[in-house]
Amino acid sequence: MQTLQQILALTRLSLLSLPQRAGAVSVIVIGIAGVVGVLVSLLAMRDGFQATLGATGRLDEAIVLRAGANAELSSRLTRDDLSVIAAAPGILRDADQRPLVSGEVVVVLNLPKQSTGTDANVELRGIGPEGMTLHRGVTVSAGRAFTPGKRELLAGVGAARQFAGLAIGHTLTLAGEPWTVVGHFSTGDAHESELWADAGVVQSAYRRDGFSSIAVRLTDASAFAAFSAALAGDVRLKVDVQNTRDYYATQSQRLRRLIEVLATAVAIIMAIGATFAALNTMYAAVTVRGREIAILRALGFGAGTIVLAILLEALALALLGGALGGAIAWVVFDNYTVSTLGQNFSQVVFAFQVSWSLVCSALRWALLIGFIGGLLPALHAARLPLPAALRAR
Repeated sequence: MQTLQQILALTRLSLLSLPQRAGAVSVIVIGIAGVVGVLVSLLAMRDGFQATLGATGRLDEAIVLRAGANAELSSRLTRDDLSVIAAAPGILRDADQRPLVSGEVVVVLNLPKQSTGTDANVELRGIGPEGMTLHRGVTVSAGRAFTPGKRELLAGVGAARQFAGLAIGHTLTLAGEPWTVVGHFSTGDAHESELWADAGVVQSAYRRDGFSSIAVRLTDASAFAAFSAALAGDVRLKVDVQNTRDYYATQSQRLRRLIEVLATAVAIIMAIGATFAALNTMYAAVTVRGREIAILRALGFGAGTIVLAILLEALALALLGGALGGAIAWVVFDNYTVSTLGQNFSQVVFAFQVSWSLVCSALRWALLIGFIGGLLPALHAARLPLPAALRAR
């Protein structure tokens, strides 16, 4: 109990003297805040991208691609394939007993971004007659849906925010023909980054005689095994089939890993710099307070007590810097909307997600920096010979 009281007393004394060392203390706080802010913002980008693609997939929906294709742009399926797949078991049917199957055509366009004016890839998805019903959660938030057979576009709300020329009533020239934006839609997933139109019109405009993929709604998740087995056993088909949750999770893995590696590398480099800043600052503080520490030791304060008190000061500063960096990242980046290349080399619009667990994880980095930055100066203060320390100015 006496040792604990001594540690708390020394820590309180150190913290009360911080205003007198404001310049040196700010180096630690700002350095660690920078590490935490950058780490949190990069990982928030990773989580936001992953969440957007993760929300797109479901276990009771399937996507069929040509065998060996890893994305829709590299896949091609025929109308005969569509007819065979539509007759497979396990497919949900609508009120008119039509199978919820949509042959879809994916084309990549160039549109200028509103923020920079530079062109970026946008995905145009031609959907079949059942497409609006098949894809869950589709809401026409403004305007109206496109009319089958006409050159009309329905723009996702994410695409409409990021790209110029997608206001309702605006006309775009695509494949040498005028197309009119007639509405905006929301889905709560990656499809909000796309433009939708009638599949037959897209095929005609871009001279496509087949489909990029075939989307299927199943009766439930358990029907996927029978549906997949039927397609695998049909000699007329050479296709790969996945539930959409697995498909979109696979599409997000590469970027997610890249961001993790980048975030870790940047954080390590900045953490090294912040650690050296903390070491220099704490060494300077110990040097300035050398006589004070020596007097405390002469009065009976143990070396371990002094080490722990200096460590607690360093940890407190690290926690302050980490909290500052986390707060700045939260205010600036939480729900900040950006776009990046997705699975079809087109832009996916998503929002950064700064979560409490992410901030807590970054705070552990801050405490580690504070511990390393405070440990060596603390040991130096405790080992300094009393005579030399008492003679110090």
